[in-house]
Amino acid sequence: MTSLRLRKPARAGLAALLALSGAAFAAPAAQAAAPHVFAPHHAQAARGFSGDSNWGGYVAQGSGLKSISGSWTMPTVQCNTTNDLFAPWIGIDGYGSQTVEQTGVQADCSSGRAVYSAWYEMYPASPVYWSNPVSAGDTFNASVVSTTKGSYTITLTDVTKGWTKTTKQTLRSAQNVSAEAVIESPTQSYPSFNQLNFANLTVNGQVFDNYDPQAIDSGQYTETQLQNGAFSIIPG
Repeated sequence: MTSLRLRKPARAGLAALLALSGAAFAAPAAQAAAPHVFAPHHAQAARGFSGDSNWGGYVAQGSGLKSISGSWTMPTVQCNTTNDLFAPWIGIDGYGSQTVEQTGVQADCSSGRAVYSAWYEMYPASPVYWSNPVSAGDTFNASVVSTTKGSYTITLTDVTKGWTKTTKQTLRSAQNVSAEAVIESPTQSYPSFNQLNFANLTVNGQVFDNYDPQAIDSGQYTETQLQNGAFSIIPG
């Protein structure tokens, strides 16, 4: 992935939003047509997760949150405008801290149709895109693991297509104070989809539910009740 931030006007409004957010995706080089900059930003603490947020899903807080893993299936999206952009992802940090260590998949509508791609990001560094093919309907397994202080192993597997990417990264300022399984639209403009299912979510090797994560709504989407490490994102 290049250093182009994923379509999100400046990681939150491209330039202005960057100041408010905490992560940024770049559009794959193959998407030459002015791709959106996807920049998953950190959750806006001022909103305290009440009402609409820039993240939608569940976020747990605490000290020593050193790993998260889980799976999801990428839905087929309907592009309503060329500004539509969204990504499901899992990660550590971003709420109560200024870094995010994360990996996920995005659907970018800047070309007039949904283009799917996979990425990881060690915010505030720019996101990195993997060139492996991604399609709607693919199931993904992902994990972000803090191996030692400031060191992370990030893995994303497309179970449907049979590929796996793993990277080892260092971010000394990371604090491991939150863990999340969420969707996000850096452009604050979601495409339409019927349902996205997260499953098999664990934190520090325990079921996600044990960490009493908070529910967050984003855009026109809400989340079902978290049960045994699984929940769905649905139109709200």
